[in-house]
Amino acid sequence: MTEYERDYPLFSLCGLNCGLCPRHWSDGSSKCPGCGGKDFHLKHPSCAVISCAKKHRGVEYCFLCPDFPCKRYENIGEKDSFVTYRNVLRDLNRAKSGGLEEYKAELDAKVSFLKLLLDKYNDGRKKNYYCLAVSLLEPSDLEDVKSEIGKIEDFIPLKEKIKIIEVLFGKKAERRGIELRLRK
Repeated sequence: MTEYERDYPLFSLCGLNCGLCPRHWSDGSSKCPGCGGKDFHLKHPSCAVISCAKKHRGVEYCFLCPDFPCKRYENIGEKDSFVTYRNVLRDLNRAKSGGLEEYKAELDAKVSFLKLLLDKYNDGRKKNYYCLAVSLLEPSDLEDVKSEIGKIEDFIPLKEKIKIIEVLFGKKAERRGIELRLRK
């Protein structure tokens, strides 16, 4: 694939939230810049969705295509890779109905919260879990968890803080019937 660039690589053409993907937060050669980010074409030399978009007048997001939702989205949420695909259609439809700028603001808030979790509450083994929880839970759930995290005392060891955060996320996920694990 030739170079492919986008102004906002955190929300992909196909609806993935690249800014919430563990590979986006990796260091080293496996780091992904997000859809259409710097050197994206080197990380993902072929992408069927980008090829399809080029055939459809270069739409920036699939929801802008007159054929959306197409066959590509029939089984989109059945399996995951590094990032969950469960909310792809929901997120594309949110961006379509509520407006792209509103959706970007929501995603930016999620990315900011994820960064806080990774910077302050990660023992080196929670990145995938935090990415998944932030991706799947609703913004209101995340605000509640963030508020509760703010009450955790500084003197509590990191391991205990992480357990508290896992319980907080677990309760929110359980209320929504969400399982916080990738489906392979």
